Amino acid sequence: MYRRNLLTLSALVSGISAVTPVWAQFNFGKILEAGQDLVKAEAITDEELKGYFDQMASQMDQQNQVAPGSNPYAQRLNKMVTGLQNYDGLRLNFKVYVTPQVNAFAMANGTIRVYSGLMDQFSDDEVRYVIGHEIGHVKSGHSKARMQAALRTSALRKGVQSSNTRAGVLANTELGDLFEKVINAQHSQANEREADDYALGFMKNRKYNAKACVTALDKLATLTGDTSSSFLSTHPSPKDRADRLRDHIT
Repeated sequence: MYRRNLLTLSALVSGISAVTPVWAQFNFGKILEAGQDLVKAEAITDEELKGYFDQMASQMDQQNQVAPGSNPYAQRLNKMVTGLQNYDGLRLNFKVYVTPQVNAFAMANGTIRVYSGLMDQFSDDEVRYVIGHEIGHVKSGHSKARMQAALRTSALRKGVQSSNTRAGVLANTELGDLFEKVINAQHSQANEREADDYALGFMKNRKYNAKACVTALDKLATLTGDTSSSFLSTHPSPKDRADRLRDHIT
């Protein structure tokens, strides 16, 4: 038995120069790096997350037409968000994208963007509901959790495709990919209920017309099938949500 083991070992050693052993075909550097990224995705700090979202927000602002301060849309929004730049322990940043699409989104770093197409359809209080809803997503950490999940997926893919490090800066293609996964993907029903409840409390606390929560959702429900309404693809079941909030208000 001992002699057979020696012969086997000798054969393996002599074969190294001619045949690459199976274990050497794996890139341990990539595997180790992927493992490190997975750990980072789980233990990512709020400061690191903010850095990623800052990059993503900057790219989105560059890719869209941001309403300048002199623009009527910007002036209207600025009136509605007076005093909200620091709200409920959050630092918030509001801008309008000039586009016919009916949409709005928020990021974990406090970025909130409202599309002019939505403002065309909604009254001031209905826009305030949308703002409260998006603040609710930020406060509840919904995009933060999505970012961690996206980074886990990215780390697994990275482990078999590349050994390059991010060095804290994401490429434009990565930012676009993360925007689709983190911001532009449909929210869960649980997240929507949580954000809607927050918005309802927001409206009541600030003495706005709480019924605007329902009328805004009713309007969204009528837009079902309208390709200009990106909000419908990211925020599910407006009719069911309107009925639920209607019960809470009456």
